[in-house]
Amino acid sequence: MVTFSLAVRPLVSRLHCQLVRQAAGSHRVTPVRRCNLTACSSKYVLSHVHPMWQGPLVVPGGDRQSPIDIAVRRSVLDSNLKPLETSYDPKTCQQIWNNGYSFLVEYDDTADRNTLKGGPLQDTYRLCQFHFHWGESNDWGSEHTVDRQLFPAELHLVHWNSDQFSLFEEAVMEDNGLAVIGVFLKVGKRHEGLQKLVDALPAIRHKESVVEFNHFDPACLLPANTEDYWTYHGSLTTPPLTESVTWIVMKQHIEVSHDQLAVFRSLLFTSAEEEVQKSMVNNFRVQQPLRGRTVRSSFSPFLQGAPSARGSKHSC
Repeated sequence: MVTFSLAVRPLVSRLHCQLVRQAAGSHRVTPVRRCNLTACSSKYVLSHVHPMWQGPLVVPGGDRQSPIDIAVRRSVLDSNLKPLETSYDPKTCQQIWNNGYSFLVEYDDTADRNTLKGGPLQDTYRLCQFHFHWGESNDWGSEHTVDRQLFPAELHLVHWNSDQFSLFEEAVMEDNGLAVIGVFLKVGKRHEGLQKLVDALPAIRHKESVVEFNHFDPACLLPANTEDYWTYHGSLTTPPLTESVTWIVMKQHIEVSHDQLAVFRSLLFTSAEEEVQKSMVNNFRVQQPLRGRTVRSSFSPFLQGAPSARGSKHSC
């Protein structure tokens, strides 16, 4: 999920949401076999893994880790779940940064100009950044799965609780500190709203590259139907893996073209100075056990069909 680095760059140190970024590296996660959208995400053999996953990781608590598989018919309808309320100001978009694990589109979060409310949330949450996870092929790449179905990529919009905390750094360490919207991507028609972002990516091909990026409305990346979603209590999917996240995973996916995903895969884990250049692919964490948690749904799981793609709500 959320990608951070332990080294804070002076250029972006003023942004609260760039906490604990893990230093990126050059190796990649290699699957044992092709997945063909089946239940293999938990069966990856992590040989030559990205440095983020090398060595032991301290997992706080350890019983509410993410990502997970969402078993649709085991999810529980919660009639108290409200519709999501998002309000985003495109003018607060500031920059794109290749942190050596993914790329982050970062927003000014010093005021409540980009907010998420409703759904399972009791408080107001501010958008900090969004990023993606993707695979080296269209057969896998998402962190979450639905009935073991993998998707080529997954979008995460990261928000922090501005009612209870004054800084992202505080919120990330506490219960109910973060709320992350997850959206699955499937290969299909070109996503017009995403194209502005895709066009900017070649400028941040190498690790630690940063470019100014303005006036991008993240609402254009949401599916047309945001009323149907799953929610559960989980964690960041990169260090520090704190169990501070209320996950809101959209039932409906969005469509992007193969060519658009190919630009994602053209990015590099490595800096321009490194001798061996490594493609930025398979930048996801393997799935974690549910450990007794309940996945709630805003819709009846027994009436659910396959996720549909009806396009985006907004244009960017």
